[in-house]
Amino acid sequence: MVGLTQALGLAARDGVAEATRARVIAVWLFAVALLVFAMVIVGGATRLTGSGLSITEWKPILGAVPPLTPRAWAEAFSKYRASSQYYLINQGISLRDFKVLFWWEWSHRLLGRLVGLVFAAPFIGFLATRRLPRWLVSRCLALLALGALQGFVGWWMVKSGLEGRASVAPERLATHLGLALFLFAALIWTGLEAWSGPTKAPRRDGWTVAGAIFATFVFLQCLMGALVAGNHAGLMDGDWPLMAGRVFPEGYWQGGFWATFAHSLAAVQFNHRIIAYGLLAFAVTLLIRSGAAPRGLRIVITLVCLAVFAQAGLGVATLLSQVALPLALMHQADAAILLALSTTLAWRARRA
Repeated sequence: MVGLTQALGLAARDGVAEATRARVIAVWLFAVALLVFAMVIVGGATRLTGSGLSITEWKPILGAVPPLTPRAWAEAFSKYRASSQYYLINQGISLRDFKVLFWWEWSHRLLGRLVGLVFAAPFIGFLATRRLPRWLVSRCLALLALGALQGFVGWWMVKSGLEGRASVAPERLATHLGLALFLFAALIWTGLEAWSGPTKAPRRDGWTVAGAIFATFVFLQCLMGALVAGNHAGLMDGDWPLMAGRVFPEGYWQGGFWATFAHSLAAVQFNHRIIAYGLLAFAVTLLIRSGAAPRGLRIVITLVCLAVFAQAGLGVATLLSQVALPLALMHQADAAILLALSTTLAWRARRA
């Protein structure tokens, strides 16, 4: 009897120790997610200032060191002057103006390297000291692979703007941002799992389905926003709620599905608006019906609804301001916040 009691006590202590280790992992994952959030914002500023093509090479290791001498700056500037963006948009800019562009892009890439370091170094340490619960190992490996892939996709995107274009291809921009946001949401989901522990019997009901669908459409809306940004479609039809005085914009169809969906300025802005209206209606419906939901879920739904309304207001303000930099950055930041809350909603609905 004493032996059984001791065994149960040891098992309980082991369970508490593993839960504590898992919460340390959760804090680490949330910290990495915060860095990814910062990278998304700096990436938005890089795009809005036209700085993304200022560095014409991809050097994952050596590229971390910026030009440190006048000769190195002259060499970097010379490479930029050979790019299409320089000839088509920025011809004649000074070295001083080039440095402004350069530092935005360099900061964005540095954040990417920092994200990789802050994830990889502790991950290796947790593995070496066996502090990472077994059920989290495969998930963290998947997150590491996504982060590495993001680096390649980022260069693939930049390369499209160095080949006879003045900006990157919209579909590649959407892929790059989409992968960053997917990684952001995956870090949050895994962090929530680590904090609360895995569940062997996830809840499956209407709230589970609604949460998953809502989060999916928020992610889709982020991709549509990237297409708007990549096509500079926010600079056309700067009125609301109509588009150039019309309910359905002129020039929507461009002769083919892909040409319309990814490259028609009227189509990408109209699609972005329509999905926004749908998300607003969806969020209000969730809020109205949240009285029947568990308390924890009601709180998340309320926060989601507030973020959706804030995002809609920022979207309209950004459009009417002809994409003013502060408003555009706030719009992108709130999109990431909304995605984080939607991910939490989908996770919480399974655990309610």
